[in-house]
Amino acid sequence: MNVNVQSVNFNADRKLINFLQSRMDKLETFYDKVISSDVYLKVQNTSAKENKIVEIKLNVPGDKFMVKKQCKSFEEAIDSSCGSLERKLIKRKEKLRVHA
Repeated sequence: MNVNVQSVNFNADRKLINFLQSRMDKLETFYDKVISSDVYLKVQNTSAKENKIVEIKLNVPGDKFMVKKQCKSFEEAIDSSCGSLERKLIKRKEKLRVHA
């Protein structure tokens, strides 16, 4: 899967990008027709501990999925976002199976 990563207000290190890529590759086990994804990693300039934001836009044929999570760490936000996307992809696959 083609994953486009953009980090806003900071530079993402290779370890974080590799973690993101491996987590996004697991989504293809739930729905194999995923075209590409755009991932935005953001840091808010606030005093709150939960200032890491991950936005994922997933492109599948005929539809787009958008998930936004805010957590204490990027890894936690990526895991949470991918979990939500897994549920959405399973739901879409079931819907397509019923209509076919």
